[in-house]
Amino acid sequence: MHSRVVFMSLVAGALACANPKTNACAKSLVDNVAAASAFCSTATSGSAVPAFASSCSTIKNVLKECVCQFSTAAAPAPAATSAAATTPATTEAAATTTPVAASGDSEVAASGSAIGFAAGTTGGGSGAGTTVTTCTALSSALDAGGVIRISGILTGCGILDVPSDTSVIGVGAGSGLEDGGFRVKKATNVIIQNLKMHNPPVAGDLIAIQESTLVWIDHMALSTDSLASGDKDLYDGMVDMSHAADMVTVSFCTFKDHFKVSLVGHSDNNGAEDTGFLHVTYHNNYWNNVSSRTPSIRFGTGHIFNNCYEDVETSGINSRMGAQVLVEGNAFVNVKRAIITNLDSDEPGFAVEKNNLFTNSDIAITQQGSFAAPYAYTVAAPAGICASVKAAAGPSASL
Repeated sequence: MHSRVVFMSLVAGALACANPKTNACAKSLVDNVAAASAFCSTATSGSAVPAFASSCSTIKNVLKECVCQFSTAAAPAPAATSAAATTPATTEAAATTTPVAASGDSEVAASGSAIGFAAGTTGGGSGAGTTVTTCTALSSALDAGGVIRISGILTGCGILDVPSDTSVIGVGAGSGLEDGGFRVKKATNVIIQNLKMHNPPVAGDLIAIQESTLVWIDHMALSTDSLASGDKDLYDGMVDMSHAADMVTVSFCTFKDHFKVSLVGHSDNNGAEDTGFLHVTYHNNYWNNVSSRTPSIRFGTGHIFNNCYEDVETSGINSRMGAQVLVEGNAFVNVKRAIITNLDSDEPGFAVEKNNLFTNSDIAITQQGSFAAPYAYTVAAPAGICASVKAAAGPSASL
């Protein structure tokens, strides 16, 4: 069963809404307002494109315009302004206007529900599900979906596809995959939680999310041998999102010992597909001894709060190809180019920087962004965030 799409609270500026005067898809909904309103109230990612919206081509485009045309918040986002690049000394930035918790009092770990863009994701539900102890059993369980619990470390599973309405959860703090990975492709409502994952198949991703919506990656410990090998292409990403993936939250995860951590938007040439999608929240994650892409975002929209970054050697948060990122309440220690908007692509991105703590870390924000998070959340003061994140991130025996 497909989960109902519940995006109506999102601001139109965050979704890059099209102008009905110049966009045929948007115009089709405006011109057929009664039919469109009825369709949008029940549409899911599994619905067929209605006849009146044939110019939208895909159901993803229809759903985006449903939000834009029928949300009460549908007002254009203000244009971003350009600002000079900055390189701050070790300092704490000015306080954010977002409600701030006491130092170290971050979002509650293991809350049982996603915060941010993947809010509402339920995966396979709350049942006991199926427990697996072999790669063969895991593959068979994934064919059926639902709640799947991995017990122990499974080695050599290869890349496994995760279907809609599925939760893959580790039993205790010591379960997961070695030499394996998950691919979430053309799916919706997926949770991957409480697992250790070390080394995908060569040149592969630990977790790849493609053409999918409502995906929550939570309490994971992700690591590879790529930095130790010196080969940046030995493996690809740890959590990569592409091909208009949308509404994703990555929370309470650890990312260690890897070159290219998390890429959102795989190519400068894929704007036609990706623009208006790729909304992702990263919060309360620990990024340590990695090289780059923490994350790197093209075309999309990223909210990155209450993360701890230590020892990032090449670049940190990279906003490119018009992406919008809001970066707040994070702690950066020994991070080269902690936030940058003019690296690696032909077109720069945009960034809003609020209340971050920089220690031996520099930034280069060449274009000030306009994005504000369209959902409720609490951001902790950055001074204590590394201690709290290190204590809470990764698999837990209590999940």
